[in-house]
Amino acid sequence: MPDPRRLAPAAILAVGCLLLVGVRRQHVAPLPRPLREMPVALAQTEGRDRDMTAQERQATAVTDYVFRTFGPDTATTFSLYVGYYQRQATGKSIHSPRNCLPGAGWQTVESGKAVLDVGGAPVTVNRYILANGPSQALVYYWYQGRGRVAHNEYTVKWDLLRDAIARGRSEEALVRIVVPIRQAPGYTTEAWRKLIADAEAVARRAAGEMIPRLDEALPVWKNS
Repeated sequence: MPDPRRLAPAAILAVGCLLLVGVRRQHVAPLPRPLREMPVALAQTEGRDRDMTAQERQATAVTDYVFRTFGPDTATTFSLYVGYYQRQATGKSIHSPRNCLPGAGWQTVESGKAVLDVGGAPVTVNRYILANGPSQALVYYWYQGRGRVAHNEYTVKWDLLRDAIARGRSEEALVRIVVPIRQAPGYTTEAWRKLIADAEAVARRAAGEMIPRLDEALPVWKNS
């Protein structure tokens, strides 16, 4: 019996080809209001909007976005990025942070999943710890839209294909929360673990608040 892992690249290619067919029948799903109109505070911390450069906006091809830093000006406690695509097509679709994060000198220290309690229901997001020289950061990211919160890249692609063909819709948002990890005094293992736990608490709270908030900001999706 063929190894399913060997068939994965072919399956992904097939998804991409089929999606191109479905794209022709897609509907645009505009946001009810700009993402920047969402409440500014998150995890009891005030945020400040930052602008993407023209080059960044062109590279990501987002329809709308919000990028906010939270905490005092001298030391960012965490940051939030939401990039929304009202219709995905070739050259105008979400790029996986799994490929983009280990860039610009950043290396993956840990990768895995985090399970959050959102309104009494478990929600799984991607969890990364990255390092760039002495700098480290905890990253949570997930995909949200069309009535779902997803983390698995393959599941996201299959759902996108199904919805594009069956419903003519492919809108989705990429959400990323980054929490800088301060250097531990003496850099002992115990101190490092304490800093990770502190960053984790911030990321979990921010993500837990952001998921229902963004759900209200995205276009309505009915399963029927």
